[in-house]
Amino acid sequence: MSLLVPIPPLPPRVYQQQQQQQHNSRRTFLCASPVSLARMSAVDEQETTTEDTAAAAAAGAYPFAEVEPKWQEYWEKEQTFKTPERNLDKPKKYVLDMFPYPSGAGLHVGHPEGYTASDVMARYWRMKGYDDSTLLAGAEQFAINTGAQPAETTAKNIANFKRQLKMLGFSYDWNREVATTDVDYVKWTQWIFLQLYKKGLANQSEVSVNWCPALGTVLANEEVINGLSERGDHPVVRLPLRQWQLKITDYADRLEAGLEGLDWPSGTLTAQKQWIGKSEGCNIEFEVDGLDEKTISVFTTRADTLMGVTYVTLAPEHPLVDLVTSEEQKANVEAYVKETSSRSDLDRTAAKEKTGVFTGGYALHPVSGEKVPIWIGDYVLGSYGTGAVMAVPAHDERDFEFAKKYGLDMKWVVEPKKGELSKEEAFTAEGVAVNSGEFDGMTTAKCKKLVTKKLKMMNKGGPQITYKLRDWTFSRQRYWGEPIPIYFPVEFADGVEHADVDPKEEGCEHTIRYDQPIPVDESELPLRLPIMENFEPGDDPAGCLARAKDWRYFQKDGVWYARETNTMPQWAGSCWYYFRFLDPKSDENAFSKQVDEEWMPVDLYVGGAEHAVLHLLYARFWHQVLFDLGYTSHPEPFQKLVHQGMILGSDGEKMSKSRGNVVNPDDIVNTQGGDALRMYEMFMGPLEAVKPWQTEQVAGIARFQNKVYGVISTAAEHKCTEMDEETTKIMHKTMKKVTEDIDSMSFNTAISALMVYANHLQSLKNKIPVEAAESLALMVSPFGPHLGEECWSILGHTKSLAYHKWVEYDEELCLDTTVTMGVQVNGKVRGEIEIPKDADQSLAMEEAMKQSRVASQVDGKDIKKIIY
Repeated sequence: MSLLVPIPPLPPRVYQQQQQQQHNSRRTFLCASPVSLARMSAVDEQETTTEDTAAAAAAGAYPFAEVEPKWQEYWEKEQTFKTPERNLDKPKKYVLDMFPYPSGAGLHVGHPEGYTASDVMARYWRMKGYDDSTLLAGAEQFAINTGAQPAETTAKNIANFKRQLKMLGFSYDWNREVATTDVDYVKWTQWIFLQLYKKGLANQSEVSVNWCPALGTVLANEEVINGLSERGDHPVVRLPLRQWQLKITDYADRLEAGLEGLDWPSGTLTAQKQWIGKSEGCNIEFEVDGLDEKTISVFTTRADTLMGVTYVTLAPEHPLVDLVTSEEQKANVEAYVKETSSRSDLDRTAAKEKTGVFTGGYALHPVSGEKVPIWIGDYVLGSYGTGAVMAVPAHDERDFEFAKKYGLDMKWVVEPKKGELSKEEAFTAEGVAVNSGEFDGMTTAKCKKLVTKKLKMMNKGGPQITYKLRDWTFSRQRYWGEPIPIYFPVEFADGVEHADVDPKEEGCEHTIRYDQPIPVDESELPLRLPIMENFEPGDDPAGCLARAKDWRYFQKDGVWYARETNTMPQWAGSCWYYFRFLDPKSDENAFSKQVDEEWMPVDLYVGGAEHAVLHLLYARFWHQVLFDLGYTSHPEPFQKLVHQGMILGSDGEKMSKSRGNVVNPDDIVNTQGGDALRMYEMFMGPLEAVKPWQTEQVAGIARFQNKVYGVISTAAEHKCTEMDEETTKIMHKTMKKVTEDIDSMSFNTAISALMVYANHLQSLKNKIPVEAAESLALMVSPFGPHLGEECWSILGHTKSLAYHKWVEYDEELCLDTTVTMGVQVNGKVRGEIEIPKDADQSLAMEEAMKQSRVASQVDGKDIKKIIY
């Protein structure tokens, strides 16, 4: 017979019930101009006008349709969540939500998940005595599709989003609402661009870009997925185009180093590091045979394989292609370059079969001096690295396939330390150098160092650190974006006076001197968009603003100038909005040093993992520049980052109109209430898990609401002041669990504990202690704020619980003096006993034998072994 001893968190009568609740709650499921809202508050109790309604509250269905609008109106009227002055005697919590990018139709039920999580934390931290600032951080394409002005559709979308957010009871300070499209906000976004420009971090370059004709704009590499635009799935082609670029590569080291010490998900930290792509290796210079002072630069992390180079490959767009191509190969090379130029970088790198053509030219090996043929190949990108690679087919899989396809030589210069070398495939592992002259017999690590050292001594290379990160293509050719505050001189033919011509007129020949950019004076900001009846992109890479000639061309002191017609990408406004929320009305600066010192950095940033790279990287870049310029005293903006898991449709697929699986939150609020939606999303599973939506399961949360309302109403009616020992222990254990679960953002298990607690209180019938009912109302309130406020009012309180002190538990009362033990006989459970925690084996056996099922199993038999 064996005795198994689980130690439950609650007394035995509720243990089994809680275990089932927690089991259910821990299920793991597989799963542009945004409006910004601010919520900031300090602890300060506020009077309510709600009368004691305990006598009128019936223990029936919770009247959410009446209660929720009542408290929303109260919060707005009383300015419950209006931001106070920062109290430096209190600790602070700055909580930030990432921007939503919903369609013009509004939010779906997946959007509120992260906002609810941050609202739970904000309400909890207020009650814990913190100064709290919590923010919620679409647009032109919707306007293009509908034909409406972007400003009009954006305003309508904002109004709809606000309505939906208010009905869910989020505790925002609506006085701090910010829209990134407002001219007051655009002014400071343009101001930050000018600081980047003055610091030499914004410049123009003619680069091969991803041009999307359907969207009429250039897209960053990160916005192109499988050759299609991220938004809309439109085809993308490569074109050389004048573009503004931000030199984020100057901050590559800082961006990687700054990740240390941040409390971010490990996957996101890895994604950031991989995108930055720091590589330590060797730069090698190959002279070109027959071309003096022309070299081909390559970068490699395997300098030990240098003696195995049998050819060099250039990108088709490499500037030396024309120079190294022989007359015999010129036609073939030109045809190949033309063919590959129409393909995107992603298409070229994703293609399984690599192609290329021999240029007819040769490079000179930097150590041996041997001639090696120069090829061009589609798998080498001009936008990545040096646009050239040294090919070592014996020790690189890609080079191996290419060499086999075109019959190129292979030279084996590394062999394994143990075992035979197979020449049926590339040997890419580390090993020992062979066929490498003076480097023979060296390990890979040693050979790398000595080859790099030798190249440096020969002035043909040396150690180098490179990054996968590319400079940020910042230009967009769309209408609905911040105008870039730059203009250029306009020149006319010799002898033509500026006073005699008008470049706006058809046929007026002129040249815009893009090589002479002039920044708009800061006093002239904001530079506003013109009103355009037709703002469709068109197929002109100059953008639709080029058609607004009265806006584009202007005279200053009698001289004609032309404004930049590119606009900023949607990322610009979201790069710094967390600062503006702290100082939304300032006309003197984007934000003051005072608010930076008092509120920054962000203590908790909540948003989807889809922003793990771009938004976070861009925002960190801008922030670090502002840090260098002295505008902020904090080197990093976001201290803790949490990703909420995606809520899928009931079919297990991502919610989208095309799939027909979108659920409108309005429908849930109308039938079950806003609190039911909030609590269901927090109860579905761990916050970070991907979960399928199941509308029918919201009814379970609605029943929980009814139960809480009934328990509170009963307690208010009977006003019981006595509390038995079991209820006291359950109350303190629940307080502890809910507190610890909220601290760790384990909301599903916190709600599970509240369900068990409500069940216990309901079982007390007319003897529910008022103190216990109050604790239930307080603990429910972060998850269901309307329900919490109504229950608090029913219990006779005349002040909002929004700033009431959070529950406090007694650690001693959370300790169990007894344990529940399962009793097994021959491996099968035959009973359950409750004994003191310090009971010895004899007492445990005595209690076990009192169980009839246990006694019947051992009656008349010898007990050979007891496990206790």
